Amino acid sequence: MNIIADLHMHTMVSNHAFNTVTEMARRACELGMFAAALTDHGPSMPDAPHPWYFYNLTTLPSRIEGIWLLKGVEANVRGTDGSLDIEPQEFERMQLDWVIASIHSDTLCPSLSEDEATQLWLNVAQSPYVDCIGHSESRRHRYDYDAVTKAFARCRKVVEINANSAVVRPGNEENMRELALACKRNGTKIAVNSDAHSIYHLGQFDTVLPMLREIHFPEELVVNASRENLITVLKEHQKPVADLLEGSKEE
Repeated sequence: MNIIADLHMHTMVSNHAFNTVTEMARRACELGMFAAALTDHGPSMPDAPHPWYFYNLTTLPSRIEGIWLLKGVEANVRGTDGSLDIEPQEFERMQLDWVIASIHSDTLCPSLSEDEATQLWLNVAQSPYVDCIGHSESRRHRYDYDAVTKAFARCRKVVEINANSAVVRPGNEENMRELALACKRNGTKIAVNSDAHSIYHLGQFDTVLPMLREIHFPEELVVNASRENLITVLKEHQKPVADLLEGSKEE
């Protein structure tokens, strides 16, 4: 499986990351990627950038250092009602290309019951602003994978298979496998991402690709396995940047 875009990465504006936008984009180009998504942490994380940063992302070129740069955020889920740390009116103003919704222990209680976590993700699935569900395989927030991935498929949400989870959230590998199997069973699209916080981890997917090959996960459901898949999902999510990427397919 050839991953042509890394759709989850952080820059030094999230203060626990180490490289600039330009450095991350240059590294993605060196790796032969078509695109990458800039997804620094939403404002409720302790070291997140100021909301002005996200408003100002539109001033960056769409193409940097030889790749297409999707301007996005990793927003934090704040409660079981599915609320995020960015308000709807802020999303409207930001006009982001790629929005990941994730649970982090700094912005939500350390653990939830399965019923609570299931309801949380069912609520997030209804958000018109969320494109992707970030690293949701943690045993501390386990949910009904079958029921929720059906909802994600119906609402056109992409489920992330996060290659960095094995490093920062070890012990959840079997949950990730079960989640991937539920996505395969229910036709739910996934994104294989590095969640890189430096140029040294960008594009590193070796902790998850063998598992996806072992379960024969269909490539047509992997949104960043081809340019066509990525452009299709961006069109489904009504992202204007899809037209730019489509015009460059033959480059």
